[in-house]
Amino acid sequence: MIRIATLLPGACAALLLAACASAPLHYYTLVPPAAEGADSATPAPDSLRFELLPVGVPAQVDQPQLVVREGSQGVALLDGERWIAPLGDEVRSALSADLARELPGQDVSGLPGGGKPLVRIKLDLRRFDSQLGGYALIEGGWSARMLNTAHDGVLACTSRVSESVGPGYDALVQGHQRAIARLAAQIAVAVRSLAGGQAARCPSG
Repeated sequence: MIRIATLLPGACAALLLAACASAPLHYYTLVPPAAEGADSATPAPDSLRFELLPVGVPAQVDQPQLVVREGSQGVALLDGERWIAPLGDEVRSALSADLARELPGQDVSGLPGGGKPLVRIKLDLRRFDSQLGGYALIEGGWSARMLNTAHDGVLACTSRVSESVGPGYDALVQGHQRAIARLAAQIAVAVRSLAGGQAARCPSG
């Protein structure tokens, strides 16, 4: 009996380690599915060229795991639910895809410009809030600057977008996808005005 009792703690530890090792990891992306029939390799002749700079995200949520709010003050780091890439990269990739559709345009970040007209877009998020079965919210400042044109202009704005979400992690991520798509639509309106040499305004909502 003494021998069995001595072995039990080690056996329990082994079982716990096995349980942790076998716990499944789920990965999520903010990048929307490609539109059916879309061909990103052949942009339209009148598409706008844009350069989307790296996106800043709050340090509190800049984690591999999903971070969700619990109650009014608490947060939870969900170790089994993770982003497929760093959150800043996920937001940037999603926003780039949405802007390419909304403008329509082509993201030429990292490509030689050759002095051709383009718009430089910068986004810094101050909030990226998630509440299961509640909402997906993003808030931050963004700017759009026309370069290499006769009517170079710049606009700096703040946007806050919130989407109601149903239960579950998939619904939460889809809510953030919709929020980023709405932000892209707001930015696209301003960019088209700037590109046309018109006075651009920040979104009212």
